Amino acid sequence: MISRSDHPAEPTAEVWGQRADKAESAIVARHLRRLWATPGTELGVVGWPATRRERAFASWHYWWQSHLLDCLVDAANREPTPARKRRIAAVARTHRLRNLTGWTNNYYDDMAWLALALERAERNQGVTEVRGGLIALEKELVSGYRVQIGALPWRKNSDYYNAPANGPAAIALARFGHYDRAADIADWLDKTLRDPESDLILDGIHLPSGEIERPVFSYCQGVVLGLETELAVHTGDFRHIERVQRLLRAVEDRMTTGGIVAGGGGGDGGLFNGILARYLALVAIMLPGESADQDTTRRRAAAIVTASARAAWEHRLEVEGDPLFGHNWAEPARLPTGTKGAGYFTAGGSVTASRTPERDLSVQLSGWMLMEAAHLVTAAGF
Repeated sequence: MISRSDHPAEPTAEVWGQRADKAESAIVARHLRRLWATPGTELGVVGWPATRRERAFASWHYWWQSHLLDCLVDAANREPTPARKRRIAAVARTHRLRNLTGWTNNYYDDMAWLALALERAERNQGVTEVRGGLIALEKELVSGYRVQIGALPWRKNSDYYNAPANGPAAIALARFGHYDRAADIADWLDKTLRDPESDLILDGIHLPSGEIERPVFSYCQGVVLGLETELAVHTGDFRHIERVQRLLRAVEDRMTTGGIVAGGGGGDGGLFNGILARYLALVAIMLPGESADQDTTRRRAAAIVTASARAAWEHRLEVEGDPLFGHNWAEPARLPTGTKGAGYFTAGGSVTASRTPERDLSVQLSGWMLMEAAHLVTAAGF
């Protein structure tokens, strides 16, 4: 059965928790499968309905699976259960198995996303099986840092230094206790990739030519907001709070419409707005300070999350009782009608959107991230 329905204008934390449960249920039912029929394994099939190649995990979407793992941790943090903890361990173990080369690869952005998910799995849920992965990933991120530049390249042996790698890598380094290095990366991002006209974070820079790639993506803003908030908490340096406030104003002015995160896509881009929502929620619940300005900053970050979540829920489809989120939260979701038009890897390694982006696991993970973020900020009193 496919339907849309109306819901209360101001949902409670309990209601957001129920909606996050439904988002989790949808992912589990539609996307989670054993890897190569191996008992005790579980990964996310990247499309629904899935092609034969997708069901066989013939292509490897390392960073999508990392965000699946992060969402599983979100659900377990909200309501811990033995089944949720077992699933976290299974997905982490299967990620390592499918990666073929262990926990690591050649891309610092990929490794940073997995490091963040594994660190939370261990710290929040006591999943000790990931310790070896954390040791390996920390070593890669520390050794990948280029002292003479103040940042990490996008991938090994690359001349491209970008926000999608350095934002999550610096958050991971901060959570590993490398606060000075994380702060150096935050300073580099602010000096090198912040657009002085819009105050938004640009994509990246080629060195030594200095050529800047100027696309502006929502997840770049998200990871920088998250990084500066982490540093504000752990260093007490007010410049990090000031940067959060400045970037949040730019996000409000240039990346939201009616308070809702604007736009959206599929493929790799399907994750972008969900990542922004995750770190807006972190700003809301973690940014330190007792002044009226700081309180207002927290409330404004929370307001974007809850407005976006209300829109995404109101525009969802329900398929057999579970939500199917739209790639653009302000527009009605569309039902994928088959496997034709599935996304594919480009020559540069990125994943394109499916013809109907709602079939992409990335889009549905963003919807789940958003529901968890809305629960988090509402439970905190926003």
